[in-house]
Amino acid sequence: MYAVILAGGSGKRLWPLSRRECPKQLLDITCEGKPLLWETFARLEPLMPPDAVYVITAEKYVEGTREQLHSLPLSNIITEPQGRGSAPAIGLAATHLRSRDPEAVMACLPADHYIAEPERFRQVLSVAEQVAQAGHLVTLGIRPDHLQTGYGYIESGDKLMDIGDFSVHAVRRFTEKPDERTARAFVEEGRHFWNSGMFIWKASTILDEIGKHLPRLHECLSQLEQVLGTEEEGVVLERTWPQVEKETIDFGVMEKADHVVVIPVEMGWSDIGSWASLVDLLPADSDGNVVVGSHVGLDTRDSVIHSSRRLVTTVGVENLIVVETDDAILVCSRDRAQEVKALVEKLDEEGWHDWL
Repeated sequence: MYAVILAGGSGKRLWPLSRRECPKQLLDITCEGKPLLWETFARLEPLMPPDAVYVITAEKYVEGTREQLHSLPLSNIITEPQGRGSAPAIGLAATHLRSRDPEAVMACLPADHYIAEPERFRQVLSVAEQVAQAGHLVTLGIRPDHLQTGYGYIESGDKLMDIGDFSVHAVRRFTEKPDERTARAFVEEGRHFWNSGMFIWKASTILDEIGKHLPRLHECLSQLEQVLGTEEEGVVLERTWPQVEKETIDFGVMEKADHVVVIPVEMGWSDIGSWASLVDLLPADSDGNVVVGSHVGLDTRDSVIHSSRRLVTTVGVENLIVVETDDAILVCSRDRAQEVKALVEKLDEEGWHDWL
């Protein structure tokens, strides 16, 4: 099995710490000395050699990737001319892998996930590999332990098989981030799992599905596959990539494909997708505050405080997110943490480019 780490995003929801030139996957968000990309790579080491791991990212992040992953072969860093979403990124990586190994099984793994039980993670990947060998498109579903509107959900159907202590279920449907009422019903009924965004399949299988559902992307990848490893590779990629439409693998393929299965798993997983996610990762104080850096509060409750250098002080507030960096400060309601992305887009529109 091979792994493809998706590391091209800019991490807008973790602004102002995450920036265009140094996005969240290259940062130590929790200040524990371990950047997210490094952690993702390290948890794979007992399962596969560095030569079997690929990273797909933007050209401007290649240097940062090399600095963190010294044992990763340079040839295993795949660059996109422009970000086009997860479907083109995965298709590009699958094209490289099929060229190397026609029978390759690939695990597609975002670079910004936290997993408290890495051994359990490696166990479920090994099971998923077996299922993918039979031609299934496999996704990992996280058993929800609380109401969460910030994740997508997967509804499981009939159980197809058991492998060890893991069960494999057909997928009935995917649901994008639901409202609170819908999310509560999902958690209570027990058939729904959080969509982890981690997928396992044969490279040839996902490329066949891209051919069915994303023909323009497939045509670009087919042209590229013919010239991989030659001087024409970069020329073809630069010429064809701008024609590729932006699309997620979930909407572009998974919601339309057959033979999609989910393996439910509990492994202490969290998608570090917003500042509110730190509540799931770090211990809170007696007032429910999660603090990284220096903070002194009076009557401050249920808040997330992240200080890079300066002391942050608060009085009489609750349910806030406060993030301090050298040149910017973010203050927002914890309930609206997902909207930081919209704020960053507003900054861009209004010309605050030096702060992005």
